[in-house]
Amino acid sequence: MLGMLIVLVGLSSCISSGNSTTSQTGPVKIGISLSLTGDASGDGQSLKQGYQLWQDYINNKGGLLGRKVQLVIYDDATRPEQALLNYQKLISVDKVNFTFGPFDDAFTVNGATVASKYGYAFLQGTGTSPQDFQHNLSNMFCVSMTSSKYMASLVNYILSLPANKRPKTVAYSTSDNQFTSSQVSPVVSQLEKGGLKTVLNETYPQENTDLNPLAQKVVNSQADVVIVGTDTMANSVAYVNYFATQHFNPKVLIFTSGPDQGSAFTSAIGKNSPEGILIANNGWWPDVKTYQNDYFVPAFIKKFGGDAAGIGSDAVQAFSIGQTLEQAVNQTHSLDNAKIMAALHAGTFQTLQGPVKFASDGENTLAVPYLFQWQHNKLIPVYPATQAEANVEYPKAAWGS
Repeated sequence: MLGMLIVLVGLSSCISSGNSTTSQTGPVKIGISLSLTGDASGDGQSLKQGYQLWQDYINNKGGLLGRKVQLVIYDDATRPEQALLNYQKLISVDKVNFTFGPFDDAFTVNGATVASKYGYAFLQGTGTSPQDFQHNLSNMFCVSMTSSKYMASLVNYILSLPANKRPKTVAYSTSDNQFTSSQVSPVVSQLEKGGLKTVLNETYPQENTDLNPLAQKVVNSQADVVIVGTDTMANSVAYVNYFATQHFNPKVLIFTSGPDQGSAFTSAIGKNSPEGILIANNGWWPDVKTYQNDYFVPAFIKKFGGDAAGIGSDAVQAFSIGQTLEQAVNQTHSLDNAKIMAALHAGTFQTLQGPVKFASDGENTLAVPYLFQWQHNKLIPVYPATQAEANVEYPKAAWGS
């Protein structure tokens, strides 16, 4: 009877705790689903680099509470349903200690939902659409800025221009992906109130693979400002190459994703210059004086090659996730998910992207929107002026510049 009671208590403990079935010795295993193949493979590979660099960093310090970190990564092939299955396996079969996020919104929500059922914290950096925070997932923590705030920097810059220099027309072409539409949608009314005329507002299915007809509509609009809601780097490359072929060069050209992927983006657009292309983002560029950036940049170049301009924002987000977990573990002196989640809800954390404080729904409340532009083969902050490394190049340089 006593033996039976001990077994039952042990089983009850396993059910109630998100860490009780994980190993209490050996490496701290962190489970991740990434799009290493498929349409979002460029972003997935960049995230993997950031996670791997953080693993090197933390293990060189002795690991988490003296235990080395081991990443367990599965490819979801850019399919949200596979990401769900991957996280199910990572927790129930691989018995990982913690879970980190994948790329994109649907993947993130699927992963966080699985993690929630097992009582696991889910730290992520790319599920930033407002809808992602409406699923009552108190276990999800996003180190990046909510996407609906990204374009505030662009709007503020355009409306700050004198009336005689301000652009007159604007065209929008965006996928119906949550991440892209949440960035673009608020801008329409804001720029119209500022006197800009909307000459094209096209939303297309995310599954659309032939973007040339959509890009041609933008060309036909001859808009001064072009805002393209791309959900992958590959899509932004397709628009750039088509615009360059048609010699269409608006005064302002901005994408929601793609140009922030450093040398992966510039290599993909080939002979076409990135000069003058804009992207909105938050909190990081190679020279920024944020927490551990003086380690991150040279370590990234040493491990993966290239230069600082080639570092993608996904890698930055991934490393920031690891930084946040390390601080929460050090604060709690524990690897228990429940204690880690309590610390994440209560504290403020320092990352490559700046300070992070989580709202109850997991949003980062301290993130600040910046406007970045490719100038002289570097992606640099150009707005707001207090943080800018140069003035905005306006109008955009010609493609051959």
